[in-house]
Amino acid sequence: MDEAEETKATPGAVPPPRMIAWEITRSCNLACVHCRASAKHGHYEGELTTDEAKALLDNIKSFSNPIIILTGGEPLARPDFYEIAKYGREIGLRMVLGTNATLMTPEIAAKLKEVGIPRMSVSIDFPTAEKHDEFRGLTGAFEQAVRGIKIAQEAGVEVQINSTITKLNVDYLDDLLKFSKEVGAVAFHPFLLVPTGRGKDLEEQELPPEDYERTLNWVYDMQKVEKDIFFKPTDAPHYFRIMHQRAKEDGEKASKMMAGHPHASRGLETMTRGCLGGIGFCFISHVGQVQACGYFEKAAGNIKEQSFKEVWETSPLFTDLRDYDKLKGKCGICEFKRVCGGCRARAFEVTGDYLAEEPYCVYEPKAGKRAAATGSGCGAPGC
Repeated sequence: MDEAEETKATPGAVPPPRMIAWEITRSCNLACVHCRASAKHGHYEGELTTDEAKALLDNIKSFSNPIIILTGGEPLARPDFYEIAKYGREIGLRMVLGTNATLMTPEIAAKLKEVGIPRMSVSIDFPTAEKHDEFRGLTGAFEQAVRGIKIAQEAGVEVQINSTITKLNVDYLDDLLKFSKEVGAVAFHPFLLVPTGRGKDLEEQELPPEDYERTLNWVYDMQKVEKDIFFKPTDAPHYFRIMHQRAKEDGEKASKMMAGHPHASRGLETMTRGCLGGIGFCFISHVGQVQACGYFEKAAGNIKEQSFKEVWETSPLFTDLRDYDKLKGKCGICEFKRVCGGCRARAFEVTGDYLAEEPYCVYEPKAGKRAAATGSGCGAPGC
């Protein structure tokens, strides 16, 4: 066993998904500059009907029991949102909501509680109204979101804060944490930008690899000292490498930090490995396209053409992603590849090859250092 304490799935077995992000609509009342979907307000052709949505949930439940993140766009903009959420809950799925919270009213919050939504995530990218509103493309978005958070909490719905971290707001991390605690959030999830959709316009604002490293070390430090709020970096699989390295330096086991949190909320705070795309997680688009994640613009299949179960279990794309030995470049020889794996979406966006090495990781694998020292080459597939 290497120092990453790797774990392997049973050969031939396809573990069911643990979490699915489902873009139930692409329509949105905001126009955020980093939006992976380039979402806008209005009707989108081809969105799943109510019956198709329920059939999808039935198929998911037939072989798995994942958390379903109802996202968008702005999911509350879909007229049958409550019917879909309620149906999922009735068949035993855990349904949670990803929203900008600007549409929240006491009536909406009461409906969320009624149909069984226990938690919603809200995107806040700056701790001040002026900068947040500019980023979100709507004056008053910050004030409306804060009001929406309070309304939801009063109705008994937990709130998680998501923040997309770029050069524009990396210096506000402490303030974003402080804000999250002040509004009573149960979790703070920093998202590290993957430049897709409108986010491509922010490519110059993407953190350089060295700042990614500093940011993820900051998350580790905060995870150790903060007991009332949980941290879970997203789109940053190399955090798991940092966690293992830092925990070893501290004489601790990384598995303790990965196991959960004193205030864990039935699975939302557990962590297993870095990139989970096609492994324990996937994304379903508004038109039924199944992807490894929302930033990974390559189809594994479409639920209008085959069942979700069939896509999940037999897609060649997902089969590739589950085989860590197919990773190329330094990811292919890295001792942390089974707990990290690199961001496959970022590799695909930058190189066109989803198995290429993570382009925003500064770590040099031990095998690569040995090969460089002996002049033997890296030895990884595609190196």
